Amino acid sequence: MDRRTIMRRVTKVLGLVAAGLLAAVGGAGAWLYLFPSDGILSSTSIAAKIVCSNVFMARRDPADVIGTDVAFMLPRAARHLTIRVSTSESRVDATYLGLFARRSALHVPDRGCTLAVDGRTAHSAPLPPSTPSAALWPAGDRVEPPTNARLMAALNDTALQGPGMRAIVVVHEGRIVAETYGSGFDAGTPLLGWSMTKTVNTVLAGMAIADGRLSLDRRNLFAKWSGDERADISVADLMAMTTGLAWNEDQGPEPDPGLMEFVAKDAAAFARDRRLVARAGSRFSYSSGASLLLSRVWQDAVGLEASDYPRAKLFRPLGMASAVLEADPTGTFLGDAFLYATARDWARFAEFLRRGGEWNGRQLLPADFIDYMRSPVLLSDAGRGPVYGRGSVWLARGLGFRLPADTYLMQGHLRQVIAIIPSRKLVILRMGLTREDVGYSTARLLTAIVAALPEAP
Repeated sequence: MDRRTIMRRVTKVLGLVAAGLLAAVGGAGAWLYLFPSDGILSSTSIAAKIVCSNVFMARRDPADVIGTDVAFMLPRAARHLTIRVSTSESRVDATYLGLFARRSALHVPDRGCTLAVDGRTAHSAPLPPSTPSAALWPAGDRVEPPTNARLMAALNDTALQGPGMRAIVVVHEGRIVAETYGSGFDAGTPLLGWSMTKTVNTVLAGMAIADGRLSLDRRNLFAKWSGDERADISVADLMAMTTGLAWNEDQGPEPDPGLMEFVAKDAAAFARDRRLVARAGSRFSYSSGASLLLSRVWQDAVGLEASDYPRAKLFRPLGMASAVLEADPTGTFLGDAFLYATARDWARFAEFLRRGGEWNGRQLLPADFIDYMRSPVLLSDAGRGPVYGRGSVWLARGLGFRLPADTYLMQGHLRQVIAIIPSRKLVILRMGLTREDVGYSTARLLTAIVAALPEAP
């Protein structure tokens, strides 16, 4: 066989190999375009949603949000994402490799950002903005200069602040006595509370109970549960995380909260359709799905007023003008994680709890419901760690560091924390973007602040 013949055959073989590779790549691309994995969909959804909320609500620079928040939350995927912000359309689009798994988030003023399904969201018309007040906080936003040098030393200690700190606010005897903010953030920046939202969601359910539209012992919560043991799950079980439903909160590469919040078109249906693995009320299992279901339940109980209920019943009476509780594409509030508010407005909510549900002379929530929220879910402890309260709070007992015995906390992903200490007339808030595997704990900050303030008479 001569050399020319050999070369022709080699060229033909190489051509067939190249064609096969191109076909394989094309087929893989077509498959990825038509059927992207949940992991890729989750990445583009997170990017679109987080950028949308931070650009259009917090008014942060898109490049900063992408380079900081998206890179932090999606360290492996971020470099493969293409993110486009349209200010004219109040829209953010994110794709993987510029082509695949396109997800979009749309912003509606006073309603926040929602992942779009077929270009639509479930939001109604925006509400008129509240008029800010120059009165002294909490009636307005004026804060007196700090006078406690020891307290300010604690707030300005970078080791106590922790990496990625965005806000620290201290409220003592009903007034902000000290605050500090991370670079690029200030008192007017709305911040995501993550799981601290669960406490707000429980209060909204409590208001529906106080209105006579719901009860703690209500069962048969969803028609799809009729005829099986899930019908025994009560509103109280949703609050206490004792539903018995299967749930993977934080294990593996694709835990349930991310799939529910960013991939599922109907978050409530995703949580509702989990199988039962334990009898209702017999086992504690921390579950964002339970909080999401609680959102759907109180919204169904309230009915047509549900979309405006958080603002009308809670945010406006407390003066939380910045607060926005975001929803999924069907209109179910993401009461497990997606409330944005300034640090001062988060502090207003905590001060409302500290005061036992009273605000400006009005009892907006019965004090006995807040007592119920602070009562322990005994199944959550078993002598091995923190104790969960029946209203989406954590109790001082079992925290592993010393705080006054009546302390209870709202806690969220990435080291969000608000400590409420009624006996000291004290609220302490710390928010940030802080990895949970770097050894930082809010314990030293909280204890230093408590030590720096005089005990209430």
